[in-house]
Amino acid sequence: MKVENPAAFRFLLEDELYLLNADKMLYDKIAEPEPIPAVPSSPVIENTKTEPIITSPSLAPEPQPVIQTPAAEFKYMGQNLKNFLVLTHYTTTEFIKAEHLAALESILKRKELAPDDIAIFNLANYGDTKFSQLKPFFKPTRVLVLGGDALPQDIKVLKPNKPVTSNGITVLYTYSFDEMMDNVDNKKAFWELVKTL
Repeated sequence: MKVENPAAFRFLLEDELYLLNADKMLYDKIAEPEPIPAVPSSPVIENTKTEPIITSPSLAPEPQPVIQTPAAEFKYMGQNLKNFLVLTHYTTTEFIKAEHLAALESILKRKELAPDDIAIFNLANYGDTKFSQLKPFFKPTRVLVLGGDALPQDIKVLKPNKPVTSNGITVLYTYSFDEMMDNVDNKKAFWELVKTL
């Protein structure tokens, strides 16, 4: 095999090669990159007449504007003082039906929570909203999902009545109040689960 450039041997052969001194000098000349001449940052054009000296403007790129996505704004009931998020789904009311709110407040009172300690968010008003959008807004540590319709799209994998804790957030997906109001067994199961939340 005839190779004109000894630098090519490193690509063709896996074994170590020993170069002769004459080959080493040739290899060193090829391996070393030629220095790039420095370009002045602002070239100056000199004029022999009495006119002023003109300099070129800076060639630095202009800074690009930073595009910020506005944070999502959600309407909810309560003040979220204890980072306790309650997800509901009501198409006929803004947040929760009055009789269901009375039952929820009664349950919260037993857990020593005031209405301002929680945030009630009606998912029916924000159909395409995902839990990943709600997390930075509400910063919940506990989430109570009332019914299958109140489950955000990206956490549909939750099993009913099985609390799950992940990344410091405990989520309980359970019955809606419509499923509980006339069913004593569902009410008891709900209360036992909420006690642990």
